[in-house]
Amino acid sequence: MGAAWVIGAIFAWLVGWWINVRLARMPASRGAAFAAPVVFGITLLIIWECVVRGFDISPVLLPAPSVIVARFAASSDILWQDFVQTVIKGALTGYLIGCGAALLTAVAVDRFPFLKRGLLPIGNFVAALPIIGMAPILVMWFGFDWQSKAAVVVVMVFFPMLVNTVQGLQDTTAMQRDLMQTYASSYWQTLLKLRLPAAMPFIFNGLKIATTLALIGAIVAEFFGSPIKGMGFRISTSVGQLALDLVWAEIVVAAIAGSVFYGSVALCERAVTFWHPSQRGR
Repeated sequence: MGAAWVIGAIFAWLVGWWINVRLARMPASRGAAFAAPVVFGITLLIIWECVVRGFDISPVLLPAPSVIVARFAASSDILWQDFVQTVIKGALTGYLIGCGAALLTAVAVDRFPFLKRGLLPIGNFVAALPIIGMAPILVMWFGFDWQSKAAVVVVMVFFPMLVNTVQGLQDTTAMQRDLMQTYASSYWQTLLKLRLPAAMPFIFNGLKIATTLALIGAIVAEFFGSPIKGMGFRISTSVGQLALDLVWAEIVVAAIAGSVFYGSVALCERAVTFWHPSQRGR
């Protein structure tokens, strides 16, 4: 029986390889670009299932995808509760506050050069601090509920967003700025009509980086104190209970949430920065 599962894994790998080779030879299109990762992912899941079944790997070490799906369906209420606590309340709130504050601070840094000389080096220092050092302190300051997780997310996303926005506001040529001066434009008119639109690719780069940092920060912060709900709390307690199928179900929720979060920002970027060379041909 074990040999049949191993043979099935090899067969799935060969079929997946053959399909992806055929897709690679097809003319470039959105359908082919979408189908290739889907086929690869399905192939990987089938191989995973066959290997776990064939070698009789303990669920404590690595549960099969079918077991994870079954636990996902049976624990949908718990997973939704954890999703709301961690992603909606912690990660999204901190993301909006941190990125919004960074955008306003970047405008102030651009307006007053002494802030750039004083604030950005501090920002680089804070950005280098490990989250496991900041999270316990912020949990003690803001309590064990979602507010402390949002505070961790604010700290994590603020300075990457700030650095990208400041860099973007400087991404205009002298000829462009001189042209605005010949129109007698004020600083704010130049900012709103020239420099801020030109900075949009950098701003969205910071926003995309912040999407992953926000989710990671909110989950990890829950390891250091949380009410009896949340993705980080559930992962830490489930590992102690050897309920690895629930841990993997939480990981699936985090992966889906992170992909949707990042994809939403990428779609907004495509709509706003359609004129930029990086968006051509997409």
